Amino acid sequence: MATTFEIIISQDDVAEAYAAQTANAAFEEIARLEDELSRFRSSSDIFRIGQLEAGQSFRVGMAAWDCLSLAKAVHAETNGAFDITIGPLMELFVTRTGEPRHVNASVLEEARQIIGSHRFDLDEAEMTVTVHASRMIFDLGALGKGYALDQAADVLAMHGVHNAVLNAGDSTVLAIGKPADKDAWNLTLSHGAKQIQLRDRAVSGSGFAVQGAHIMNPRLFQPVPVKNRRTYALAPTAALSDALSTAFMVMDPAEISALCERLGQVESLEISEE
Repeated sequence: MATTFEIIISQDDVAEAYAAQTANAAFEEIARLEDELSRFRSSSDIFRIGQLEAGQSFRVGMAAWDCLSLAKAVHAETNGAFDITIGPLMELFVTRTGEPRHVNASVLEEARQIIGSHRFDLDEAEMTVTVHASRMIFDLGALGKGYALDQAADVLAMHGVHNAVLNAGDSTVLAIGKPADKDAWNLTLSHGAKQIQLRDRAVSGSGFAVQGAHIMNPRLFQPVPVKNRRTYALAPTAALSDALSTAFMVMDPAEISALCERLGQVESLEISEE
């Protein structure tokens, strides 16, 4: 996931040594998920489904299934603003050094043939993925960090830790319970531009690209202009907040407002910088 993870435990009845041991168990779970979900590791389910030819199916493990199912659901809820198959666009529009580059129409049209969440189906009974295009690129970067935090929080809970904050690269934060001396966890967003309180909830942010483009618009098959703009999604789970913060970069304000009202327990924030 190429992300630095941090866990802070604040619970009076948990000794420091036990807290460290529990945090290590959570980090081990995150490392295990990296092996299962990275599209760059040949042993992962996500890599393997990316090797399938059109019409082929593959049975995946629970972690991949959870993420693919959520990705499908968010794709539907956002009317296509979120899509884990847009990897080819990243390879076309961004150089290895992160610089933007022009893409001609014929090359873009070829890439479009393997993009779209409608090009793969999930069979819940068999836990299989069937693809309808060859060698698709499945990239869980927009929800994998959040999913890892959710699973790490489950590990903490199994060890009796119910008050902690988990941080994935300062872009996704999951707060469970509260600090020992406060009612909620206090978080500062976007270099002090906004302060929020978080308890049994997650927040994730997308945007503020310095160069190149790291978010693609699946509707237009183009990079999203993100300079000096950051969107945040607050949701009950880190995986959902992670995915929605990316989708919010594509959606217009009216769409976002309608989605938040429809889903409930979901909020959006947008911060702009000059």
